[in-house]
Amino acid sequence: MRITPALAAVPLLLLLLTWFLVRGVNTEAEMFDRALGTLEDVAMTQGALRRDILGARAGLLRNYDPLVRDSAALRDLLGRLDEAAAVDPRIAAAVAGLGALMVRQDELVETFKSRNALLQNSLAYFGVLGSRLGAADGDTALAADVGALAAAMLRLTLDTSPSVARDVQDRLEALGSRPPPGDPTSLQALLAHGRLLHDLLPATDGVLKTLFALPTSRDLAEIRGIVIEHQIASRDDARNFRILLYGVSVVLLGLLIQAGLQLRAGAMSLRRRAAFEHLIAGISARLITARRPQVGAQIEQALADLAAHVGADRAYVLFGGPARQHHVWTRAGIDCPPRWPESAPALSAGFDRTADGLIHVRHVARLPAGPARDALAAAGLDGWACVTSRGADGTTDIMGFDALPPSRMIGPDQLSLLRTAFDAIANAIGRDQLERERGRLEERLQQARRMETVGALASGIAHNFNNIVGAILGYTEMAEAEIGSGERAARHLRGIRRAGERARDLIGQILAYGRRRAAPSRPVDVHALVVEAASLLRASLPPGVQLVLGQENHAAKIVAGEAAQIQQVILNLCNNAAQAMDGAGRIGLDVELHDVVHAQALSHGSLMPGRYVRIAVSDAGRGIDAETLGRLFEPFFTSRQDGNGLGLATAREIVREHGGAIDVWTRPGEGSRFAVWLPCIVEDAPEAPVAASMLGRGEAVLLVEGDRKLMLRDEEMLAALGYEPVGFTSGADALAACRESPDRFDVLIVSHGSSAQEALDLAAELHEAAPRLPILLALPSSGRIDADALAAAGVFEVVRRPLSSTNVAAVLRNARFRQREMTGAAA
Repeated sequence: MRITPALAAVPLLLLLLTWFLVRGVNTEAEMFDRALGTLEDVAMTQGALRRDILGARAGLLRNYDPLVRDSAALRDLLGRLDEAAAVDPRIAAAVAGLGALMVRQDELVETFKSRNALLQNSLAYFGVLGSRLGAADGDTALAADVGALAAAMLRLTLDTSPSVARDVQDRLEALGSRPPPGDPTSLQALLAHGRLLHDLLPATDGVLKTLFALPTSRDLAEIRGIVIEHQIASRDDARNFRILLYGVSVVLLGLLIQAGLQLRAGAMSLRRRAAFEHLIAGISARLITARRPQVGAQIEQALADLAAHVGADRAYVLFGGPARQHHVWTRAGIDCPPRWPESAPALSAGFDRTADGLIHVRHVARLPAGPARDALAAAGLDGWACVTSRGADGTTDIMGFDALPPSRMIGPDQLSLLRTAFDAIANAIGRDQLERERGRLEERLQQARRMETVGALASGIAHNFNNIVGAILGYTEMAEAEIGSGERAARHLRGIRRAGERARDLIGQILAYGRRRAAPSRPVDVHALVVEAASLLRASLPPGVQLVLGQENHAAKIVAGEAAQIQQVILNLCNNAAQAMDGAGRIGLDVELHDVVHAQALSHGSLMPGRYVRIAVSDAGRGIDAETLGRLFEPFFTSRQDGNGLGLATAREIVREHGGAIDVWTRPGEGSRFAVWLPCIVEDAPEAPVAASMLGRGEAVLLVEGDRKLMLRDEEMLAALGYEPVGFTSGADALAACRESPDRFDVLIVSHGSSAQEALDLAAELHEAAPRLPILLALPSSGRIDADALAAAGVFEVVRRPLSSTNVAAVLRNARFRQREMTGAAA
């Protein structure tokens, strides 16, 4: 389902909604509430401290622990205001000022405690001594003076004004001037404590006045006012955010409703797609179970069912190649125009198609003016959909659907399923073709069994016959030694020896054909083997036969097998080619690397996807007629009087043992070409097509590809292989990037240009800009590129274009090893 911009905005709105929700909760209000509660606690604790101080001054509080607890509580409460102080510098300044006052208050409290303790102690002694002297017998005047001093001292505890203090001072002096009584020690002690109290009471009250005058209440009120100001502002912000939250919620609800409608439309589309899949599955089941005479009718019924679902007025399938089957369905009253749909495969080449080979034209009238639109309009089409596939013989297979005006064709999301239906019909046609081949194959199988029996029998006879031939050759050599070379009998003996040697060679071929053994898996350099075989052939071929080797592209051509057997295949094919030209002509011997992307059927065998070495032997001889071609590799079958029929049979068996196949092309009067395909290996490479050791590790690969679609595809492939591709569609841009920063890249891939020479010229310029980087040259064919030119341009290897992941992974791995070796050598 296509994601609309409105639906794509839903995640953004959800994030915005979450942010509004968090801001609407007003978490700062809780912090300000805590700050206000702390301020209230500070005020209450401050009041409790002052109450306890007054109680201690009045002598009601003998223990100073409450003062200590109150001071500690004030310090703790002051620390709790740091959270609010971080919000506003004004609060921070006020809290700092309050903290300074609290420090001063603690100092005054400590001073008060020390003075008040001395004060209360002196008051206690003063009271005890005054009571003792006032109760003394016989001295009423002393008792009266002591009582008056006690009354004045009591007033001083309540009022420490200078007048009261002066009165106490006068009474102390009057009492001190009296003659000593009977107990002078008590009087002196009373006077000492009285004088101490006279000084200590005003000083203690002065500390209390200073303590109570500290402006803590003012600072608390200032802090409270700022906090309340912030609390009101935060509540206003929270209210505004809640309003915005409501608005965003309404918008989100609208978007969700729209998304629901889109999901409903998507569900309906999926339901239609599921119905289409069910229809295709039913068609596939009917085609699988259909017997051979019913295949054609089932295909036409399948076309009718598909056309009804697609909304088409005509439907058809055209298969080329060996099958050559055409099936056309049309709605009642509708006919096909002339040369339609026969011209549809050629017409499809001018349209872009999806990865599944689907072409969809919703409205022909909206196409750009050109031959393609004219051809579709001439066929009376308003809409057109088709699925194409390239056959093994190069022809285009197609399944098409025509919609006449007005077009009611379904969307491309369902049309993509047509590939499955196309494959089901193709498989049905393929099975029908296989049924036709069954009779012929059964006959060939019986023939092969008979020939196998003949081969086994011939091998048994050959062992015994070899002993007889050995005896004949032995006696012939002894007879030649006894007869002079010039005698007539000597010539007869030489003829007998030559015939015996030919018989011995024939026996050797029979024994070699009869033995079946697996080819050993040793790496064999096919190019070196071909060069060695060429030297042997040039010495043995007739003088009028010229052997021409194809040019080497310097890429490693390594197969697993036995060198002698592979060389025997080359020698047998070249000797047959020389005999086909009657001793005069030209034999071509080429070795090439090929990447097979899909399974491929050859004339004698088939190939699975992978990399292969192809050894091709071509001649310009008589060619091979159809009857001989059908029995070409049968043992003991030969079209020559002096042949034994084992050369090609042996070659085919060797190729089979090596996991390969043979492809034969021939045309009577023009010549033949025998192509041997052998699986290629990379030495020390893993068995997996793209194993972990063949993947890149983030190396930068400069890719030059003129076709943008191919460039994007190749970039995706390189990224999947573990590399960092940097693609260019322009050779000039790639060259400029390489010259600007040559150390940025690790490997260069040139797949650009309309000709091989143009790509080679660009590779040479890139090599000049970055001479240390390996270059991979991607070409459709490397037959016309000279090896010296590749070396001069710094080309490390030539790969097949378009690129395949298996081939590129192996080649890039080798290129990385080479780059590391060069880097190590430079270091």
